Amino acid sequence: MNRWLTSLMVRYKGHAVLIDCGEGTQIAAQRAGISLKPIDKILLTHLHADHVSGLPGLLLTMGNMGRTESVSVIGPVGTERLMAAVRVIAPNLPFEIRVSELETEQELMYFLECDIEAFSVLHGVPCYGYSISLPRAGKFDPEKARTLGIPLPCWSLLQRGESVEYEGHSYTPEMVMGPPRRGLKLTYCTDSRPTPGIVAAARDADLFICEGMYGDTESLPKAEENRHMLFTEAAQIAADAGGVRELWLTHYSPSLPNPKAFLPAARAIFPNTHTVRDGRCCELKFVEE
Repeated sequence: MNRWLTSLMVRYKGHAVLIDCGEGTQIAAQRAGISLKPIDKILLTHLHADHVSGLPGLLLTMGNMGRTESVSVIGPVGTERLMAAVRVIAPNLPFEIRVSELETEQELMYFLECDIEAFSVLHGVPCYGYSISLPRAGKFDPEKARTLGIPLPCWSLLQRGESVEYEGHSYTPEMVMGPPRRGLKLTYCTDSRPTPGIVAAARDADLFICEGMYGDTESLPKAEENRHMLFTEAAQIAADAGGVRELWLTHYSPSLPNPKAFLPAARAIFPNTHTVRDGRCCELKFVEE
């Protein structure tokens, strides 16, 4: 298939989160013109080699780029043992590696203003998917602020969600902010059979990236045995979740030389489905209301 192994980078405000790090991740990033130095968190879905074997080279490259800030590596039970082995290959890095292991079916983390949800999926080993969400506050109501007599110097602070003490009076954002608006959300899931948890996690995702290991329905017994998905199963998850705007299929079987041949069946279930190749990028933007 002439493709690099699994990896996804999410960038926000000059920082980055990397999900999985298959062999060749650093080369794929360089070819796409993406710097590795800003990576603050590495989220591992599971510890199979095609999802983690690029870690030593990637960390060494980050060190050679002058990275000195700590890097967090988060993954299922066994991640500590994996990173101990990685440190043998990549010793003396100029930055600290902080390792955390996921032990429950659902865990919530934070990154800048974003929420990161890890959710357990169904594979042959402990495995997680991830949703990265950026909440969006409601609209500021200037007329209400004027009616309440809130001084102009307080407005920008209230818009940022901060409470204000000014000339003996207290003002809170709830006084002048409307209800929260739809933010941004990306959900990533690979190496799993369909589960209700994936459906719940993908709800309202602007971009849902999901494995499509097999394209034809004749491969269902193999998908069930190896705990992977068909294109149509991933599309059904997107349809059932509700509010999903776009589905990217990836992580194809090497026996699938032409993934696009199986798109019509998936699009019959979820029309905005795409098969993606290495280097595919997009910018998620708030929907104006």
